[in-house]
Amino acid sequence: MTAVKLMSASLRSIFRNKMRSFLTSLGIIIGVASVIVMVAVGSGSQAQIKAQISSMGTNLLMVMPPRGPREANRMTMADVEKIKAEASYISAISGSVTLNSSKVVGGSGYWSTSVNGVEPDYLTIKQRSVASGDFFTEKDEEARSKVAVIGATVAAKLFAGQDPIGQTVRIETTPFTIIGVLAKKGSTGMGQDQDDVVMVPLQTAVNRLMKDRQIGTIEMSVVREDLMAQAQAEVTAILRESHKLADGVDADFDVMNQSEIIATASETSATLTSLLAAIAGVSLIVGGIGIMNIMLVSVTERTREIGIRMSVGARRRDILLQFLSESVILSLLGGLIGILLALGLAYALTNFFSIPALVSPVVIAASAGFAAAVGIFFGFYPARKAANLYPIEALRFE
Repeated sequence: MTAVKLMSASLRSIFRNKMRSFLTSLGIIIGVASVIVMVAVGSGSQAQIKAQISSMGTNLLMVMPPRGPREANRMTMADVEKIKAEASYISAISGSVTLNSSKVVGGSGYWSTSVNGVEPDYLTIKQRSVASGDFFTEKDEEARSKVAVIGATVAAKLFAGQDPIGQTVRIETTPFTIIGVLAKKGSTGMGQDQDDVVMVPLQTAVNRLMKDRQIGTIEMSVVREDLMAQAQAEVTAILRESHKLADGVDADFDVMNQSEIIATASETSATLTSLLAAIAGVSLIVGGIGIMNIMLVSVTERTREIGIRMSVGARRRDILLQFLSESVILSLLGGLIGILLALGLAYALTNFFSIPALVSPVVIAASAGFAAAVGIFFGFYPARKAANLYPIEALRFE
């Protein structure tokens, strides 16, 4: 049997019962679409995270407490001051602390938001600006002034239709005077609203709002990108001296540059994407089992037809190839519909739900190939069963 005749016979058999063929391919459709969409969302999230971290600051260097659950945070203002005094590769530096879900009262009511204690250089490091009013100064920092700069979201929630400059808000139990409103920044790659924030001087936050005196992070801008490695080594040496760590003793802090932060975030996202894709891939296996089940039913239904074809000269190989080709075509058609469905879903997620989804041609090709492999793997047993029927017994089958 020629390839054209084989294809024609397989398609006639498939389209003879359109609804059953569609339901048979449904598992493959869902599986292929799920895998492509999961990987696309993961890839889109990784790209957005990389772009977001890159926009967080210029030549960013960040010092954080150790990530082990039993490690204590020993970073203090003394570390920030020591880096300021001794580092030669740093153009801007700011210690920072964060109070999540803090209750801010003022204007038209109250709002639960993030309160960040930062230093004046923070705007430079983070490439942010003030839309109206002013940011606090070194004098405000030294005097531990109770002044605040609010994000656009907080301004909209508490002072809709009003000018917030000069008005008072109470953060927990401490009153602060608003001196500025930040320019809009938008959401991060993880969906966090960067405008839903209140910034106060770091010394004020540490001494008036915090229960302890530890610094959450120290963020810095390096003079030039090509000096990142030297700056990282220099800051590490300064902090080891500040913490009186002997040679060979593990550091009780982590110094990370922008590339390392991106790599860490991307690795986490990639792991999650792989897990979701693997879970979605299970439906491909389920779809393959469905194809095998229907093909076995088809063999039973067409036993007499197989006997007639064998009696007029069809070889076992012809029977095997026909049933195997039907299985592969069902799988490929399901894969094609799944790909089209995935492209539509990716478009909808990106344009209507603001969820980044990057569809890769490699993933599409791999999904189509896997769908064909599923058809071959799960279709071989029914095809072999059909090919091994004895013509006389097949003709007698009712």
